[in-house]
Amino acid sequence: MKLDIHTELEEQMDKTIEAMKFEFGTIRAGRANASMLDKIRVDYYGTPTPINQMAAVAVSEGRILTITPWDKSSAHDIEKAISESDIGISPSNDGSVIRIVVPPLTEERRKELAKKVSKASETFKVRIRNERRDANEKIKKMEKSAELTEDDAKKATEEVQNITDKYVKLIDTLTAEKEKDILEV
Repeated sequence: MKLDIHTELEEQMDKTIEAMKFEFGTIRAGRANASMLDKIRVDYYGTPTPINQMAAVAVSEGRILTITPWDKSSAHDIEKAISESDIGISPSNDGSVIRIVVPPLTEERRKELAKKVSKASETFKVRIRNERRDANEKIKKMEKSAELTEDDAKKATEEVQNITDKYVKLIDTLTAEKEKDILEV
């Protein structure tokens, strides 16, 4: 039995998974990755602008990220925004290209990042469970207003749990992949 509630729930949970993938993409794993700059905004003519909208961002040689601004005058602002960010890497600017050399991770830093991934994973699981609770409340309201029979409400609630289990398992899989990626030397 597939209700609109189930479709809406899956759409919400898909958005949660996308947010989690974005969050995981910003956690560096000892390799250069263009998405590690996604959260950084540059003050560009008074507007906070993502770096990828101001420059070409590319990975070269595995651990080097090159940023080539389309407007050369913005190179200093991009460099400053990266320096002030929480990625913990100092960029070098030769006037036309900004380079970020991603240092290899220490064992301690790898464990720290793995904990950060685990903590983020729990946060996203809580969001999934909150979405489950909201869907179950909608089903109860539909049952009270006689839109659903008791049996149909029970089946709908079971389907909500099945959907929730599927997404929690997906979170666990993505978390394990990211932790493995971080802990690999």
